[in-house]
Amino acid sequence: MNYLIGTDIGTSGTKSIVMSTEGKLISQDLQEYDLITPRPLWAEQWPDVWVDAAFRSIHNAMKKADIDPSDVKGICVSSLYGGSGIPVDAEIKPLRPCLIWMDRRAQSQEEWVKNNIDAERLYTITHNGTDPYYGYLKILWIKDNEPEIWKKTKLFLTPNSYCIYKMTGEIAIDYTSAGNIGGIFDIEKRCWSDEMLNAMNIPKSMMPNRLVESSDIVGNLTEKAAKELGLTAGTPVCAGGIDCVVATLGLGVFEPGSYAAAIGTSMCAALVHDKPIASKGLIEMPYVKDARKLSYSFGGGATAGALIKWFRNNFAELEMQEEKQNGKNAYDLLNDEAEKLSPGSDGIVILPYFMGERSPIWDTNAKGVVFGLSLTHSKAHVYRAFLEAVAYNLRQTMESTGTNLGNSILLAGGVTKSKLWKQIFADVTGYSVICPKEDVEANLGDVILAGVGTGQFTYKDIRNWQVLDDKISPNPENHELYNRYYAIYQSLYKNLKSDMAALTNINQMTVK
Repeated sequence: MNYLIGTDIGTSGTKSIVMSTEGKLISQDLQEYDLITPRPLWAEQWPDVWVDAAFRSIHNAMKKADIDPSDVKGICVSSLYGGSGIPVDAEIKPLRPCLIWMDRRAQSQEEWVKNNIDAERLYTITHNGTDPYYGYLKILWIKDNEPEIWKKTKLFLTPNSYCIYKMTGEIAIDYTSAGNIGGIFDIEKRCWSDEMLNAMNIPKSMMPNRLVESSDIVGNLTEKAAKELGLTAGTPVCAGGIDCVVATLGLGVFEPGSYAAAIGTSMCAALVHDKPIASKGLIEMPYVKDARKLSYSFGGGATAGALIKWFRNNFAELEMQEEKQNGKNAYDLLNDEAEKLSPGSDGIVILPYFMGERSPIWDTNAKGVVFGLSLTHSKAHVYRAFLEAVAYNLRQTMESTGTNLGNSILLAGGVTKSKLWKQIFADVTGYSVICPKEDVEANLGDVILAGVGTGQFTYKDIRNWQVLDDKISPNPENHELYNRYYAIYQSLYKNLKSDMAALTNINQMTVK
């Protein structure tokens, strides 16, 4: 039997899986790590932390699989959106930590672009706008604030590109990752935009000149890398792409028209399409399949699963202690209590803007808000309200597409482990929810890309894999109640927006 490896470099951990070419999951391994957050709204990571986690997770997954390394026919690596990309010198050594998607420091660079670049021209070329989320603004931040780093920078590499370089010695960037950088990529021509690069004084030479499809083979494992990974030298390594986009492929989205949400640390809810859509508030990039033809337009919360993890780490000490003692997951314990409560958490509405917010509101100053607390509320009420807040966020993103999304949506990520949370998503949005059977969406997408890229199977073959679970339908009564809470969710932000900005100004003065 032949096998493939899918590795996904995430914001808080890297997971690798070994899967047979017939779609059977053989083994998996997760390596976790922390972010560097030196200041509020700053988020970065040294790239070798990612590489080390990727190598260890592949090595461990292979050890667990207990298979002949020569039977592994391909590897594919996806990764979080590495924002600015990793600035490397002429020897491809990282010069500083990578500013990841979550980092919001490039606010003055956004203002510069707004004042100096025609907004309509920028959108016409890139189909994207201006926000500190975008990598091109983070690149400008490094240029403006770290001239010594800028002077030494040879290239900006995405996390998966850098990891693949460490595996193969070859450098390339997939279309999806290039497009997600935003304002310097021509979405119509599928290449770097000379016009925008020149306007922003970013040398084109700093962008990898080899653009490839996500299933393309970038190179083959070197002897050194193969030894560390427990694999065979010469094993092909495919390009991969941005994790949320690869996860959508893992859900079986091979054609335009499907709506899928990947909920990890953040939320990426997207429509795959081959024709322009009305909304200008979404983030657009080439899709990981047929990248020259299909596009992936997404919005969604800067924080999603990160909120639930933050709540657990700060308010669920007893549940975590019980997990250590008795083995039942702390999240399951929290869910058990939250499930006993009514929809709407008895009057609590939370705005989940804990790291500013990207699409569709695009507000760096947005703040997290817990609204409606009383002495009758418990920890379980607040926890459930956080679950509901992420669902409200998804609904808001879905509505921003201005497109008919049918009757059901695909939902992936950690949310799939919680029966309660899946039902909340269905009840809040009013759409039936379909989830994968295994929580390996991005990794499964990697496996599919590796299999297609190495000729092990075709996309048509994958349609026979049974990867999706049963449909979860919305409860009509719950949906009606959630409609009323959702209206409050929307009005809260509008009413508090100016106060959020004022609070940012106070905090900035305090930091200085």
